[in-house]
Amino acid sequence: MRQTLHHPLFGHDSVRGALFGLLAALLFGLSTPWSKQLLSQISPQILAGLLYLGAWLALLGFGRLRPNPAEAPLKRSDLPLLLSIAALGGVLAPVLMLVGLSRVTAVVASLLLNLEAPFTIGLAVLVYREHLGLRSALASAFVIAGAAALRLEDGAVRIDAAGAGLITLACLCWALDNNLTQRLSVRNPVAIVRTKALAAATCNLTLGVVLGSTVPAASSIAVALIVGALAYGASIVFDAYALRLIGAAREAAFFAMAPFFGVIAAVPLLHESIGAGTAVAMGFMGIGVALLLRERHEHEHAHDDLIHEHAHAHDAHHQHEHGASDPLGEPHSHAHRHSPVVHSHAHVSDVHHRHRH
Repeated sequence: MRQTLHHPLFGHDSVRGALFGLLAALLFGLSTPWSKQLLSQISPQILAGLLYLGAWLALLGFGRLRPNPAEAPLKRSDLPLLLSIAALGGVLAPVLMLVGLSRVTAVVASLLLNLEAPFTIGLAVLVYREHLGLRSALASAFVIAGAAALRLEDGAVRIDAAGAGLITLACLCWALDNNLTQRLSVRNPVAIVRTKALAAATCNLTLGVVLGSTVPAASSIAVALIVGALAYGASIVFDAYALRLIGAAREAAFFAMAPFFGVIAAVPLLHESIGAGTAVAMGFMGIGVALLLRERHEHEHAHDDLIHEHAHAHDAHHQHEHGASDPLGEPHSHAHRHSPVVHSHAHVSDVHHRHRH
């Protein structure tokens, strides 16, 4: 069947995805100066564990107070993917980053951490069949270059090969985590992040105790839990929704805005100033985001026969019959079939649009 769609809802998901990506970057970026202050009172391993513990507690409470039956629940068949996400992004990457951070300067670490975005984009395009046109690639390059320039202005660079290699591996782990989370993003994002946060909290707190870290003051623990609830809980949930709606490649570009928000927050919190180089870097990032927000990708494409389960409303992609046991109201979640169709409309590389170009 061949269609041409001019539906008023098409394009809204990409805007919502962009907003979720920017919100994720905002919350994570704002946590940077707070975390920097906490590091003077708490060891890195214990701090990482407390941040993830705060995320887990917040999402545990949110899930019980505001359950969302419209979202598809996690299933036993998701376990291998979920364990991979928790191991790569919640356990292995933080440990690699912390060990690497102990061997290099903060400037080198900050610059190397920007590798997460190009690694995520590269894997999304080359391995997971996401499409990134010339305009989107240029926009992503502007954002990543701006993020790198923000960090480069901090001071002198001294490189330790082993430390740099460990941080690079950490970025690769997070890039894999981002792409695997995108594959699982049809499930309930709160449940996904809650599982990942619990694994990361357990691992990092255990590591901190084994390494002999001292127990921080109660007030510092409370602040760390609050920061974790926002920067590692709400932020990663928003990020999971962005991955669902716009794909891993575009999400990585939006999340690369986090240093911008961190610099802005550091002005009143740490009494830091914004130099000319920082202003130029922010300009690059602003150009990149503007290009991404104005992107429009439309062409005729085919959808293969597909059966899956996720939260959906009955739009042009979801025209199917319901059984007696299927939920009422929209949005809702149940297993449903997508019949083969060829049509044309604006789209991004979400779960329904992984086709060749």
